[in-house]
Amino acid sequence: MSANRRQFVATSAAALAFSGFSRLSRAETSANMAPYLSQVPGYGELVGDPAAIIDLPRGFTYSVISRHGELMSDGLVTPGKMDGMGCFPLWGDRVALVRNHEISPRDTDITAFGPRRALASRVKADRVYDVDDDGLPLGGGTTTLVYDLKHRRLESSHLSLAGTMVNCAGGSTPWGSWLSCEETTVTTGQQKVKKPHGFVFEVPSRARGLVEPEPITAMGRFRHEAAAIDPRSGIVYMTEDVGDGMGLFYRYLPNDRRHLNKGGRLQALALPEGKDGDPRNWNSTYWSPGDWRSVHWIDLDGVDNPHEDLRNRGHDKGAAWFARGEGIFWGKDELYFTCTSGGPKKGSQIMRYVPSAQEGQAGEADAPGRLQLFVEPSDDLILRMADNISISPWGHLIVCEDKVGGTNFLRGVTPKGEVYTLARNAHLGDGDVGGTSEFAGCCFSPDGTTLFVNVYSPGLTLAITGPWSQFRDA
Repeated sequence: MSANRRQFVATSAAALAFSGFSRLSRAETSANMAPYLSQVPGYGELVGDPAAIIDLPRGFTYSVISRHGELMSDGLVTPGKMDGMGCFPLWGDRVALVRNHEISPRDTDITAFGPRRALASRVKADRVYDVDDDGLPLGGGTTTLVYDLKHRRLESSHLSLAGTMVNCAGGSTPWGSWLSCEETTVTTGQQKVKKPHGFVFEVPSRARGLVEPEPITAMGRFRHEAAAIDPRSGIVYMTEDVGDGMGLFYRYLPNDRRHLNKGGRLQALALPEGKDGDPRNWNSTYWSPGDWRSVHWIDLDGVDNPHEDLRNRGHDKGAAWFARGEGIFWGKDELYFTCTSGGPKKGSQIMRYVPSAQEGQAGEADAPGRLQLFVEPSDDLILRMADNISISPWGHLIVCEDKVGGTNFLRGVTPKGEVYTLARNAHLGDGDVGGTSEFAGCCFSPDGTTLFVNVYSPGLTLAITGPWSQFRDA
């Protein structure tokens, strides 16, 4: 252990209590690398990457399978701002990755259509949701990648959703499609767009070209972040990412669970205290890690939200505020979602929700769903600014950080709520204010061998493999 590392361990010892656990956490750092804390050893200390892309534990390797600017199989260009992503089984050893691109109308140089969007004519007009004042397609949407797990190589890639904007995260459906969410409420006449935005779009993972861009309007128009579906009930749960930390947590009760565009009811989660229940823990401590609350759900109307007031109307009716709801993922009979700026230090919260046995039905009030504050870190070196999440085949949360002006890590969280460090972004200078870019779109292959993750900027998709079975919790 170096002198610097000894000093780091000593000065951090007082900050190691977390989520009600008092066991000693591990502190890891190396020369010229950003420090971090892990509560359990996990896969061990990170090793510096000579290529300065991603630092991983010993025994793990990665490959860059897609880069912004590369030519895709359809003749278009791989877009930048790679964000949320889902992984789906295809045939044999192939999987499909459906990947979001959080591109705004101002990002004209990083779209699939190349410089000055000169390749826009390659795309049929009926496969573009919206265009700008120049008649050119908006650059947000999704790309689909076909990857061979056995030979570890990309076989094809193509644009699969076009003409949307700020496609941040989303979620996978049980029937093999990706719900791509627009994190914006820009509307007609703003930023030179022609249509309202802020919707969810469905992209079948097996589509071999551009899909018809149909917004699922009944799921609401708001700053959608991510979505997760309970395969038992078909209910869709959704987060809202609002910079002021005053967003709602939603659920959508579809009329037809297999066809979400056939309408349904949109509701928001409320706590027992109504609008006075504040799970953010900002100004006072509403609850502590491990605490549970029974919840109820409030019907929302005017979900087309023309005046950008849906969340305020919902809160006025008793729905709870959440601090920048971000990633969400369905686990075993429960779901988890992140609140990027929750907690006393506005550093992160992870929530766990267990639905009622009668979720969305008449008997729900007699046995309501329950919400838990699962993780709220006491030290930024353990976890800060949790964003996209997924769940590994063995039940660990995989959490992407999205810090501004700092080094971003990929973290793991055990079922006990203990955090360990899985990877560090070594791309110094690619992020905001001199930090590293956020990680995004983490998802495992169905066979559990490969973790895919995006480096948002400059735009890389990585495939990570390694000794996943060698996790250590002590």
